[in-house]
Amino acid sequence: MRTCFKLLCRFAVLLTLLPPIMPLALPLESGAGEAIKLPEASHDGKVSLEKATLERRSVREFKDAPLTLAELAQLLWAAQGTTSPSGFRTAPSAGALYPLEIFVLAGKVDGLSPGVYRYGPKNHDLSRTGEGDRRADLCAAALNQVPIRTAPAVLLISAVFKRTTGKYGDRGVRYVHMESGNASQNISLQAVSLGLGTVVIGAFNDKAVKSVLGMGEEEPLLIMPIGRPSG
Repeated sequence: MRTCFKLLCRFAVLLTLLPPIMPLALPLESGAGEAIKLPEASHDGKVSLEKATLERRSVREFKDAPLTLAELAQLLWAAQGTTSPSGFRTAPSAGALYPLEIFVLAGKVDGLSPGVYRYGPKNHDLSRTGEGDRRADLCAAALNQVPIRTAPAVLLISAVFKRTTGKYGDRGVRYVHMESGNASQNISLQAVSLGLGTVVIGAFNDKAVKSVLGMGEEEPLLIMPIGRPSG
């Protein structure tokens, strides 16, 4: 008994000398961290779908004017917002697996500090993932395409492919790209209805973009600068 007691004491001493056990780092999910609740999205706009479709154009020049937080919230909802208690979203997704992640690079958005944010569809909120205005850095990573630097905010659609390929295999890659196209068109039409403009940009250095945004397993698919058209 005395021998066992001595062994237990020695074991306790050894435990005090070991470094503390750190918790496992979990992947950041939409809405993780300190959440910034967004204004509720409108479900009854003043511009018809037909008119928005007619007037949609690629816009690359913007006024030096901020977006409102309500406008940004509406755009994000159009991209990936939920439309039912069961979690269905504005853009169709193969198997309802939702591989897309939407990032925001805020430069001039009223009520939102400059930084990088991730949209949380479930709670319609933002979580900050990076500090400071990163538009110029993203512009450099995207072959110096000026709209990215001059737009007050930039949306970036990315994807975690394994969410879809885990079920559909290689065919799932195609489904993810289809979904990103649906989401980007939603953003484009919503922008028109708000009196805003955007353009879909696909030319960029993937590795550099991921570095600017501090992305992990997400893969960048397209970039959409958003602002008030200068013309």
